[in-house]
Amino acid sequence: MTFEITRYSTKFQDEVVELWKKCNLIVSQNDPVEDIMKKVDFQPDLFFVGLMNDRVIGSIMVGYEGHRGWINYLAVFPEFQRQGYGRELVQKAIDELKRIGCLKVNLQVRRTNTTVIDFYKRLGFKEDEVVSLGMRLK
Repeated sequence: MTFEITRYSTKFQDEVVELWKKCNLIVSQNDPVEDIMKKVDFQPDLFFVGLMNDRVIGSIMVGYEGHRGWINYLAVFPEFQRQGYGRELVQKAIDELKRIGCLKVNLQVRRTNTTVIDFYKRLGFKEDEVVSLGMRLK
């Protein structure tokens, strides 16, 4: 079985939404299709899927606003987790951010998601001494 990382295409939309549902990434205030379409409209070159024999098994949405990079929607189907695919997707994000001149990458994880926090710490991420604030505009 061959794992390949490629840029997102709309042909993957249904598989990506199913992946996000299976990985519990969708919350009530977020419409996954709307999130995908917004990414396709803005920085589509920073949205990737991981394919195993042409089936979507992973995703990562990357952003860059000229100062910091961001990682969102990292997901790997549970049956493919702990095999290095998430690590490869994160490395792809980091490589792409470095390529465009990004010096720091951030991400947010729900505090209750300790397994994912531990995953990112194993990859070298550290908890910043900041408070994350947000405001819903919709």
